[in-house]
Amino acid sequence: MSRWVYALISLLALGTGILAYSCSTPKVTAQLPAFSLADMHGAIHSSSEWEGRVRVINFWATWCPPCIKEIPEFVRLQDELAEGGVQFIGIALDNPESVREFAAIHRINYPSLVAEMDGFALVNRLGNKNGALPYTVVVDASGKLVYQHIGIVQRKDLLAVINRI
Repeated sequence: MSRWVYALISLLALGTGILAYSCSTPKVTAQLPAFSLADMHGAIHSSSEWEGRVRVINFWATWCPPCIKEIPEFVRLQDELAEGGVQFIGIALDNPESVREFAAIHRINYPSLVAEMDGFALVNRLGNKNGALPYTVVVDASGKLVYQHIGIVQRKDLLAVINRI
């Protein structure tokens, strides 16, 4: 067979692989999906509770060093931005006891929901295909997902996104 035939077969195989991958992977939502999770004390909260506000949703865990590093900045930003209609929400992929202890020590001033390992499905639906932590999304007041970031979010970057919306 000639090189052209091999090239054509290779391109067809590549195209088929790309099509199969795109059909089999979950689609990232453009809107925040509805969810309900318990907080660290067991009270159930629905995502609809914060509708109409800009939401900064941070997926984290007590065993995640970069997560621990960025939380104090989120605490400061929640204090600064709450009156402007911004709500930080932590979703811990951890157990309630660890989250309670951590939140008390670090004086977390925003809702800390506990998703344990089931939270990885929500992380995936919000665009984080590999489940890396920390993972932060910003949702506008209408529920539209406007920003996604894997890793530590810099204050200036987060403020730029919030100020834009």
